[in-house]
Amino acid sequence: MSTTSARSNDLGLPPGTLIHVGEKRTEKVRITVIDYSESECQERAVSTVAECAGLKDTPTVTWINVDGVHDVDVIRDLGKQFDLHPLLLEDIANTTQRAKAEDYNDYLFTVLKMLYYDEEDDEVQAEQVSLVIGPRFVLSFQEREGDVFEPIRDRIRTARGRIRQTGADYLAYSLIDAIVDNYFLILEGVAERIEVMEEELVSQRAPELSHEVRRMKHQALLLRKSVWPLREVINTLGRGDSPLIQPATLPYLRDVYDHTIQVVDTIEVFRDAINSMLGTYLSVLSNRMNEVMKVLTIIATIFIPLTFVAGVYGMNFKVMPELNWRWGYPAALAVMAVVVIGMLVYFRKKKWL
Repeated sequence: MSTTSARSNDLGLPPGTLIHVGEKRTEKVRITVIDYSESECQERAVSTVAECAGLKDTPTVTWINVDGVHDVDVIRDLGKQFDLHPLLLEDIANTTQRAKAEDYNDYLFTVLKMLYYDEEDDEVQAEQVSLVIGPRFVLSFQEREGDVFEPIRDRIRTARGRIRQTGADYLAYSLIDAIVDNYFLILEGVAERIEVMEEELVSQRAPELSHEVRRMKHQALLLRKSVWPLREVINTLGRGDSPLIQPATLPYLRDVYDHTIQVVDTIEVFRDAINSMLGTYLSVLSNRMNEVMKVLTIIATIFIPLTFVAGVYGMNFKVMPELNWRWGYPAALAVMAVVVIGMLVYFRKKKWL
């Protein structure tokens, strides 16, 4: 089901109605649970939402990750387990959300875009990640399996860093930080591609780059759309207005905010570079067209006097002394040759050749 058709099906329904909006998927939803404290860590996959009952109020920090938001029954059941607002659940199932942060008093809700490089299509794609941050739990919802959170899982398993010594707010920060750090890897790949395109732009392959330049422009727009609202999201979390965010976590969130600003600035530089490449591409095409027109004009100019001479002696009037002259034809050719050589010397002197 396309995004447009899914939205049309949502028209007229009451707020909070759960309808999946996004790419149609049929695979089974995967739910993993990580319970940890400073002294212990338990990780397991669960087959039903019922197995998550009671995890909301455990003394340990609980991270529940859901891979797949196309099964709205799973989202609805988790919402009941953790007393989540119906509008929040509706936003989770709608994968076209803009990055945002909302405070529901008992928990915080954030929507972010996780970027990854699709090697098959050779382009950057975005996946929506929704986070629900509670006093002792974090719920993360992704569109599909595969993410950038594996280093965080390793840190929890091995008790590296301070993540096992902190609360759910620090876990949420770590997830957001992992998403933002991955932006830099994506941008490095985009920067390398832009450099290659700039080198190819002035080569003989320039006419073949039109589609590539426009595709890169589309990707730059996708990057900007995904990252630009993230500044306000992290700024909202970093202000410390919610008691769910501990003061010790605020400096880390401000650091992520600085990284986000760097990403936004880099994307703007990329957009300027791509727009400049598009202008350069058009200039290269124009210059080549001018070169072709220049050659054709010179050829036409050379043949104008030759055509005049041939036209004069092609009139076939009876009273034309040269027609009966034995050396008339060689003389006409000689005159034409002198005219051509003279014009070429003149063009060379004017640096038109």
